[in-house]
Amino acid sequence: MERVMSHLEGKIAVITGGSSGIGLATAKRFVKEGAYVYITGRRQSELANAKAEIGKNVTTVQGDVTSLADLDRLYATVKADKGVVDIVVANAGFIEHAQIFDLSETHYDKTMDINLKGTVFTVQKALPLMTRGGSIVVVSSIVAVKGISAHGTYTAAKAGVRALVRVWAQELKDKGIRVNALSPGATETPILRGQFNSDEASDAAKKVFASMTPLGRLGLPEELAAGAYFLASDQSSYVTGIDLPVDGGLAQV
Repeated sequence: MERVMSHLEGKIAVITGGSSGIGLATAKRFVKEGAYVYITGRRQSELANAKAEIGKNVTTVQGDVTSLADLDRLYATVKADKGVVDIVVANAGFIEHAQIFDLSETHYDKTMDINLKGTVFTVQKALPLMTRGGSIVVVSSIVAVKGISAHGTYTAAKAGVRALVRVWAQELKDKGIRVNALSPGATETPILRGQFNSDEASDAAKKVFASMTPLGRLGLPEELAAGAYFLASDQSSYVTGIDLPVDGGLAQV
């Protein structure tokens, strides 16, 4: 019986922030669909755990997306191993609550460096290896179109990457590279828990988010990974420059 090829068979993918949450779920989905993935993260122990969870067809490269030297080392590793990149998922992110009254320069710089600068150079430095075209998925957020208190710097960064997607879709079209944004709503990930000082505060916030979401619950990392898979694969071959909200309707109604 003839084997049915997977939609990502033979593809090489790079996923930043791939050791937990949406990044890890996306790596698992891509491997399931036939891709070989490279995942990055700042903590080696988490990367080792993620590699064990993914199980096969994965290489981990420790690094920080705000460090151009780390990004150079990431892509040098991919180039030496595979020689090509087909898919980039710029997923690494950071969120910290601060209202305009009390935000610090340190807060501003860290938020912008990880969410905006990190995304810009993750994409730029992949391009020399994207010699056979491909797909770039930038993880934005539905906060980019909402006015949520204490999320100002994060909102600006995520709105920034969404705006860049429009520009990159134009700049990269002649190279056969599609560029799209994926915007999660409230999702069950470690980054959500990390915004609060206690499990109780986190659980209370989750209940509020769920009540605000038309589908009545938080999203699962696997549901966001399904969106990333759609944008990364030829299933979306006529899609570029868009923002795909996967948010249970939170920012849509």
